Amino acid sequence: MSPTHQIQDPKHWNRIAESDFLWRSLSLQRWDCSNFTDQHLGAHTWKQFFLHQRRKELQLALAQPHNFIYKVTKNIAYEMELAYLSGNSLTMKEQEKSIICSISPKRELCTWDVQEGTMIWSSPVQESYFSNLVTLPQMHLAITMDQKKTIKVWNCQDRDALAILPMPESCYCMEAYLTKDGPFLTVGDAAGDIYTFTLPGLRDVSKVTAFQYSIVLLHCSPDKKWVFACGAHRRTLPQVFLTESLVRPSEGSAPLSTSLPHKLCVSACWTPEVKNRITLMSQSTTGKKTEFITFDLTTKRTGGQTVIQAHEIASFQLAAHLEPPIWMGANDGYTIVFTNGPYLLLFSITGFLLQRFEDHQAAINNFWVDPRYVLTTSKNSVHVYMWEEGGRHPHLRSCCHLENIWHGPTTHGCISSVMCDNASIVLKVTVSESSTLVMCSLNM
Repeated sequence: MSPTHQIQDPKHWNRIAESDFLWRSLSLQRWDCSNFTDQHLGAHTWKQFFLHQRRKELQLALAQPHNFIYKVTKNIAYEMELAYLSGNSLTMKEQEKSIICSISPKRELCTWDVQEGTMIWSSPVQESYFSNLVTLPQMHLAITMDQKKTIKVWNCQDRDALAILPMPESCYCMEAYLTKDGPFLTVGDAAGDIYTFTLPGLRDVSKVTAFQYSIVLLHCSPDKKWVFACGAHRRTLPQVFLTESLVRPSEGSAPLSTSLPHKLCVSACWTPEVKNRITLMSQSTTGKKTEFITFDLTTKRTGGQTVIQAHEIASFQLAAHLEPPIWMGANDGYTIVFTNGPYLLLFSITGFLLQRFEDHQAAINNFWVDPRYVLTTSKNSVHVYMWEEGGRHPHLRSCCHLENIWHGPTTHGCISSVMCDNASIVLKVTVSESSTLVMCSLNM
């Protein structure tokens, strides 16, 4: 058969439409599943995986308040965030459990089965209060830092920690991530140093002095190729490191990095779909001027050496009548989402207002973004938005609204933390100095 006849043959297009290469490429483009292997697929194809994930996403997008089962429990440390230990996201299992980590006021690390609403594990009571918590769901690991400057790694099954490491300084930010070289933990400390350790053993891999002040922001890019770091002194330029040079340092050479030429940074976010793109939010010390600046990062060989280059591709200043945002997020690399009083706003990276949502009556007091959803909270209400592709840029679709759907002492509280996966929404509701965990799981 000639190439022309082959192209016109419907069977040829059917073979392409069923090819694992095509559906794997689509899956990698939409989700962070680079570590998802044929073993995870089992007897399923990449096409079945893609369609299965999309169906799960749409379940949450189409859910109504009566589609959720609500579980309420107390005993959560009010000052600590929550983190998923495993979630109902990248899996082919229909009944995958959503498990979250929290800290109790008794200085315990706890895990909860969201669907059942029950605690399934807790650590022994610790000598010191926890100050930080991150998880590595791919390996079912939780990593904590306590006020005695000790890092501990937990598998949330055994009684004791898998590894314990005292640090010379307090660490205000930690990132756990999985690369082709293995799992690592990168931390930024109060002295301005960045440490990288193996997981779960906490073997020292590298140390670099990034700033002369505390490191307050540390973010890995979606493909784990870059690590962004920002110091507490806002006049200091933020830096981006090549992750490979942190996890596989060359003897006698400093890790590869570059400064982003913009000061007064208060927040930053990578874009899941354009993985080398990062947007910074800077604010004047008075808070009256807010600017968004977007950079693309590349590497280049020059004179036998690799250098990192940062290219500013867009920027804009927020109108003076808009309140300075506290949170921001991104998805496709061409849009930025942030809150403004009771409104959720979607802007292009060049400064055009694309969408404005008015789903809350009062000011939005919490905000959460991932590659699939945006969640906002106000008083006792939660609103779910979903990223949708269409037209020149992806846009947000307003989906489920939950308001006053849980009862009891949480009714008069404030939602201080929110997050979700494809099958659950988890809230921390704070009243005075005590917090309640509200777990909403889909029952569809």
